[in-house]
Amino acid sequence: MAAGTDRIEKRALLRAPLELVWHAISDAQAFGSWFGVRFDGSFVAGKHLGGTVVPTSVDPEVAESQRPYEGRRFDITVDRVEPMRRFSFHWHPYAVDPETDYTKEPTTLVAFQLEESPDGTILTITESGFDRVPLPRRAEAFEMNERGWQAQITLIEKYLAHGA
Repeated sequence: MAAGTDRIEKRALLRAPLELVWHAISDAQAFGSWFGVRFDGSFVAGKHLGGTVVPTSVDPEVAESQRPYEGRRFDITVDRVEPMRRFSFHWHPYAVDPETDYTKEPTTLVAFQLEESPDGTILTITESGFDRVPLPRRAEAFEMNERGWQAQITLIEKYLAHGA
């Protein structure tokens, strides 16, 4: 594929202190609240976790769009937990077909990077590794996650605005 197809990057200034943003991305329950997932445990580097899709608690319209996937299971493996700086995990991107076994496919790496700013916290979300996703799924997985991460930026903003 052409250059620029391996990675998605979204960046936003969140009008919240670093500590609150860190909690929103690094605490599995808080993360799940805005993202729309219930994890089976906490985020610990190297830990494999299962998650179940549940509608987000911060936006009724997005929650409605998540309902067709409600109850669907997916897995992540936590990569890094670097307090107040970086949280990352591996997963199978856009793994939504219940009839498909994604476990034999390579994963992508999702990273949440934080930087303090005079106006709040800069959050950069990067998902990389799409060029290794099997060709029949690659373009759709990239496109859906490109849109998905933009939506997730809005959800974390709403979560933080409502007192996290």
